[in-house]
Amino acid sequence: MVRTRMAKAAGLTALLGLTLGLAQAQAADGKPLRMGTEPWLGYGQWDVAATKGIFAAHGLNDVRIVNFTEDKDLNAALASGQLDVANVATHTAMVMAASGLPIKVVMLLDFSLKADAILADKNIASIAALKGKKVAFEQGTTSDILLNYALHASGMTISDVTVVPMPAADAGTALIAGRVPVAVTYEPYISAALAHGPDVKVLYTAGTDPGLISDVLVVRDDVIKSRPNAVKALVASWGAALADYKANTTADRAIIAKAVGDTPADLATAFDGVRYYSLAENNDALTGDFAHKTFADVKAAAKDAGLPTDGVSADTLIDAQFVKAP
Repeated sequence: MVRTRMAKAAGLTALLGLTLGLAQAQAADGKPLRMGTEPWLGYGQWDVAATKGIFAAHGLNDVRIVNFTEDKDLNAALASGQLDVANVATHTAMVMAASGLPIKVVMLLDFSLKADAILADKNIASIAALKGKKVAFEQGTTSDILLNYALHASGMTISDVTVVPMPAADAGTALIAGRVPVAVTYEPYISAALAHGPDVKVLYTAGTDPGLISDVLVVRDDVIKSRPNAVKALVASWGAALADYKANTTADRAIIAKAVGDTPADLATAFDGVRYYSLAENNDALTGDFAHKTFADVKAAAKDAGLPTDGVSADTLIDAQFVKAP
């Protein structure tokens, strides 16, 4: 598996290994709660919770946040029991489960509206026009999922285009330079491409199917069984942090931007292109549209991208008990 969200932090220098975060303290059951993450602003409410004492207010005094540079390392840490919970893209959770990792999706964190997009030059007017064209994108990532979904919706497959494997950070640049007519990427690279390429336009966004490009909180099955109160407190902390974010958006965006190594101004468009899920929205989504429609859309796109998802279903992967209203 390759990384899916790491590069989304504008100007972020690649981390060398993992860094133990300092959201210090003691989980509700007296044990540390170890959470894997990546420096993506979609996971930013955890930074708000740590900075503003929200974890502690919910009885979590030892939430250890560990940053990873690549999904494969996070996956290995979760599989070996070094992590209790992790923040991953929805399709990554499916791949983890298909590989035999005993996890459940307990909460939706965010979904992309305009922060993931297919960009094209002035000569491309529709997805159908991609047939036979070179398309630059990073394989195995959210860009891969978005492209395959868009192609499928237009009656096409990935074999109808010429794949140009390229890191998301470089895809937009290749489009501006005229090396490819189409690029799939995400913020902040979308804004950079639009600013520097006068003939570059947005052809398709993740907002076409809200939730298709999304992130979830996954928890090991053994942790759900042995420490349900800690999981419940963690989910409640997200809800409280999001409420604080909505009330203090400017201040909390500064907290999140600092955590991912950038400034609020540089991430303004990225923030605007992402929607965080509240607990009330989770309560509806995990037993409603996300479970019944979006899950199937993500799975189909992942399969088209060549990612393993066999045996994975919403019924087996989603556990909605922790987001349900008391």
